[in-house]
Amino acid sequence: MTGAGWQTGTAPVRWGFLGAGWIAARALAPAVHAADGASLLAVAARDEARARRLGPSGRVYPEYAALLADPAVEVVYVALSNEAHLPWTLAALQAGKHVLCEKPLGLTAAQVREMTDAAEHAGRLLVEATFSRWHPRTRRAEALLRSGAVGAVREVDAGFTFPGVPAGNYRWEPARGGGALYDVGPYAVGAALWAVPDAAASPVQVREVTVDQAPSGVDLTSTVVLDLGAARASVRVSIAEPAAQWLRVRGEEGALVLDEPAFTSWLAGSRMVLDDRTGRAELAFAPVDPYQLMVEHVSRAVRGDQSAWLLPLTESHRVAVVLDRVRDLVGEAAS
Repeated sequence: MTGAGWQTGTAPVRWGFLGAGWIAARALAPAVHAADGASLLAVAARDEARARRLGPSGRVYPEYAALLADPAVEVVYVALSNEAHLPWTLAALQAGKHVLCEKPLGLTAAQVREMTDAAEHAGRLLVEATFSRWHPRTRRAEALLRSGAVGAVREVDAGFTFPGVPAGNYRWEPARGGGALYDVGPYAVGAALWAVPDAAASPVQVREVTVDQAPSGVDLTSTVVLDLGAARASVRVSIAEPAAQWLRVRGEEGALVLDEPAFTSWLAGSRMVLDDRTGRAELAFAPVDPYQLMVEHVSRAVRGDQSAWLLPLTESHRVAVVLDRVRDLVGEAAS
């Protein structure tokens, strides 16, 4: 995608991946290969054969630190399990790299703040890879809500559920950032926050929490009720329920609904329904790869394009604050 301020002929931004798992192989590597202004230079993974299959133009490294020492790599994509986000993001920033890190950015708000401070100190970009935020439908929904298309927002209902996390996966381990809130919370909790623009400067109050835990201690299903200024949001996330994704926003003068899948529309058309003062409209969006858009915007920002859109770290921090409070309430109820 070529945007305002992007200079034709600018040297492609050279990317390096830490990790070569499913999301890196199926989504991010193809996105970098297809993106304008980006190239996949290097991959570091314990399985070198799997790293090679991502198609880097340069080196494959068996050690993450070796990739960080490569002076040609400009941006590092951290595609590791959740507990590894903090140490390897900090290491990449210290090595002078820009960082795109998988969600959740950190396991706590304190971790997100530490990473943010490190990025500011290093003078490098740090972006959480909640890829749905770059989707044109999401961007349009945000713009409509900010413009007051449905009036002041009063209710938000957001959810992301799916079954079938395989045995042995890190999502079953509390110490590694397992559970539904960490896995899909950044989508649904994040949507509840951005859907209420008037509450952006107000503290979020966590009113109710219901959690169904696995024997390992991770949350299988969590339902959270949030007070966001004058609005109330209900959020449900699960790794043990039938697949569903929804976002419904009701304002004083209308409503906005994203058709399923609300958060993971990828390479397929999508729709949004808007009821406002003028009536009901169904907005259609052409198939798009939001992973590619994310890579292109990060690459443009690295090259100094001020029109590139990046997920603000303040929003990543707000989500982490909510998840902190949810865990605190669960712990208080168990004690």
